[in-house]
Amino acid sequence: MTSAPEKPVPLAVIIGAHGITGEVRLKLFCDSLDSLTVHKNFNDGKLTLKSVKPHKMGAIARIAEITDRNAAEAARGTELTVPRSALPELEEDEFYHIDIVGLRCISDQGEELGKIFAIYEFGAGDVIEIERANGRKFMVPVKAIDMRSDPAIVQAEFVEPQ
Repeated sequence: MTSAPEKPVPLAVIIGAHGITGEVRLKLFCDSLDSLTVHKNFNDGKLTLKSVKPHKMGAIARIAEITDRNAAEAARGTELTVPRSALPELEEDEFYHIDIVGLRCISDQGEELGKIFAIYEFGAGDVIEIERANGRKFMVPVKAIDMRSDPAIVQAEFVEPQ
């Protein structure tokens, strides 16, 4: 399961402004602030990370091209992406979220379930949200899904009835 090498991988998204000098609040998609700070350039060199510090729900960053609060507000929703080739190699049972969002899912009894819609990281464990063809969604713990193949196989006892 690998994405096309040319597809950029989002490491964070700008969720708003912080203060009046152009700092931005980030929601991180990577496992730590260190995973973000090893990169200085994002979005094919269009954004340059000058500094970053931890914050309650993610991080506060200063980006060279964002110089005031208006620019920071206008950047809301902008993902900070890097080329896949800039990311470290994964261990056998590891995956990048971008590799599994959209992955088709079936139950271990053969029922068509839909596609992986999102991954949520909670303190007690990661949870995968699956969207059925009719738009209804349900969540299952990561431990209940075998994502080593396409389609991913979900243990039937975790499947919500339609």
